[in-house]
Formats: sequence, C-alpha cells, structure tokens
Amino acid sequence: MTTDARPETDDLLWRQLKSLPAFRALLRAVEARFYPYIPLPEPALDVGCGDGHFAQMTFPGRTVTAGIDPWWGPLRKAVRTGQYGLPVQALGDRLPFADAHFVSAFSNSVLEHIPDIQPVLNEVSRVLRPGARFVITTPSHYFTEYLGGAAFFERLRLNGLAGRYRSFFNTISRHAHTDSPETWAGRLAAAGFAVERWQYYFSREALRALELGHAQGLPSAVLHALTGHWIVAPWASSLGPTERWVRPFYEEEAALDAGAYLLLIARKRANGPIPVHLPPPRPLPVGEINQPRIFTDLADKDGLK
Repeated sequence: MTTDARPETDDLLWRQLKSLPAFRALLRAVEARFYPYIPLPEPALDVGCGDGHFAQMTFPGRTVTAGIDPWWGPLRKAVRTGQYGLPVQALGDRLPFADAHFVSAFSNSVLEHIPDIQPVLNEVSRVLRPGARFVITTPSHYFTEYLGGAAFFERLRLNGLAGRYRSFFNTISRHAHTDSPETWAGRLAAAGFAVERWQYYFSREALRALELGHAQGLPSAVLHALTGHWIVAPWASSLGPTERWVRPFYEEEAALDAGAYLLLIARKRANGPIPVHLPPPRPLPVGEINQPRIFTDLADKDGLK
C-alpha cells in the first residue's frame, strides 16, 4: 500500500507505525535504532525471528544468514520476506547448526518469553565462534514496577489488585522473565558470555504509553485476524496524531539507573561457564541515530569479519 509520508520523515518510527499497532511500533522502533551502531557480521543468526518484520525494518537491503523460530505460522511470513538466507523452524535449545558456525547473533524481545532460558543461551553459545557478539533486548525488573494500572491501584491502597494487575499484564505480554541486568549477566556467564556493554531504555512514561496502547490496539488485532494487516490506513494524514504522541518517547534519552527494558551486548569468551562480568551501563546516544556509525569500542577485536 502507498503512503503519503514524506521521505524526510519516513524514519524508523514512521516505518513501524505504518505496519504495526502504535504500542508495538514504538517499542520496535526504539529497539531498531540500536542496531546500526552494533557490528553483527555474517554469518549471523536471528534467535526467534518470528515473521521477519523486525529484521525487515531494521536491516533493509540485508539478508540475514539464518533465522529460527518454533512457530510455523509466523515463520511462513518470514520465508516470504526473503529476509533470511535460511529460515528454519527450530527450538532455541536444539539448534540445527554445527558448533561455532556463526560469528554473531541477536535476539530481539524474544528470550523473556522462554521459561527455561539457560539451555537456549547455552545452545546459542555452542553455535557461535569464540569472540562472537550476541545482542539481546528484553524487559527489565522495572517493567512491572512502572505499570500505570498497578500504580493506580496502589494509590487507592488496593495492593492486592495492583499485584494481580502486574501478573495479568505479564500474562498478556507472555513474559516468563522480567529480570535485572545482574540476573542476565549471570545467565550469560553460565553460557560462556561476558557482557560487553549494556543499557536501560524505555522510561516509565514510555511504558505507560505502551500500556495504554495495548487497549487501543484491540481493533488492530481484529483487523489483523481478518486481513493479515495491522493498519488499515497507513498514511501520514491518519497516523499523524499517533506519531506526535509517541515520538517524544522514541527520541528520549536513556537513563543510566532505570528503564523498563534492557539492551545487552555480550561476547562469547568460552565454551562453558566463566566469571560473571557486568560493566557499568553505557547507553548508546540517540541524537545521531539517523546517521548510523559503528562505535570504536564496539568494533570487532577478535578478527571476526
């Protein structure tokens, strides 16, 4: 479908808004802006590729070596995108690849949905070469704390209802984990990864916009079930109010001390457990996000191309 968005405004946020409900578009756009800064050389593996939409938006013109997902329905859509050289139906703890096959991997907002996560991290480590980078985005331990519905019940001193609301929202979000960076660093170290760089992202206010967007996204869910499309009118004229609402959250600076989500950039250092390593947080700057460049301190130091 054509749109009337002007080329100069057709950035990551606009591209997501034209194809996804606003709450999901905002989060995916924020996450997509990280990747131009992070070297992910081929052969690369997308762990939990889903329908391939995120990779399409994030890596235009690039074919990712392989993408795996356990669900055939979304994977069929990923096949049609042509985004992956090899889209494969597989479980994360049973990857159909040889040892040390890949030189990078990423998993975008996927691992939080897997209850038994350690075998998956171990298996990703197995198929990565020593020195390979593994990039993860996932909800943090602040996710449920920041929920506006829970805060509303707490203001009424209905703490039981606040707790149930948090459980409910995690359930509809299909979260098995909303954990701290220390917890993830421990899991990664058990699989032979050292955290190279990490940050929080998505403020309390951004999460509450996402929370509100879940309810507003119900018509989009019905539309998607009937037509396969999330957005019926992907034009700047119809999406303008939504774009103006969510853009401040897309452009917000990351905080060092808190955020509803985590970006973790790790390196494989061994084929088994290593000491836990978690450096101080260092957010990627967002001000230059439309001028992608690779940071010197994230350049490959292990001879990986």
